[in-house]
Amino acid sequence: MTVAQERALADLWPHFGIDFHGDKLDLNSVFARSARCALEIGFGMGATLAEMAGQSPDWNYLGIEVHRPGVGNLLRLLSERALGNVRIICADAVEVLNTAISDDALDAVYIFFPDPWPKKRHHKRRLIQPEFVSLIGKKLRTGGLLHIATDWDEYAQHILSVLESTPLFSNLHEKGCFAPGRGARPLTKFEQRGLRLGHGVWDVQFRKS
Repeated sequence: MTVAQERALADLWPHFGIDFHGDKLDLNSVFARSARCALEIGFGMGATLAEMAGQSPDWNYLGIEVHRPGVGNLLRLLSERALGNVRIICADAVEVLNTAISDDALDAVYIFFPDPWPKKRHHKRRLIQPEFVSLIGKKLRTGGLLHIATDWDEYAQHILSVLESTPLFSNLHEKGCFAPGRGARPLTKFEQRGLRLGHGVWDVQFRKS
């Protein structure tokens, strides 16, 4: 963790951070306003979340990440860009969804470039599994968006298959099809580098029916 990230955690966590103790969150109280709310699970270093929040100030954004340097970096970005529509939880996403987020509370859920666990014996560790997708479906309002992106072809096929077999969701595009582009998802430096190297990126967008 860099000095700047440590300083951001110390100075800015009280303003943007939510100490997770398993209690149910009132999102209107958390953000001190009523607005549509998007959740990003595993925001990494926070650049994408900060950019989305800057582009849509009328939305509230909740980010979940366990990597403390990433949390510190996002806090730094929020301060530098004077963004007030983001709150952060540093905890396991499954625990947060199960205990802290009410059903039908979210308008969008973003999961960008989750760990692909490429070795077959590790596939069971992948985040995108039927049970987890069903949990997200409970937390989304009807019509809410689930947007997942990956740069692993085989994982992309797995994600598409899991979502199309989940009754709560319908493909925003044709059945069996990936999204034709990123949609509102910002292009990251990581992704730019991959594209220059010829790597593919697959976006999956589904609505809660």
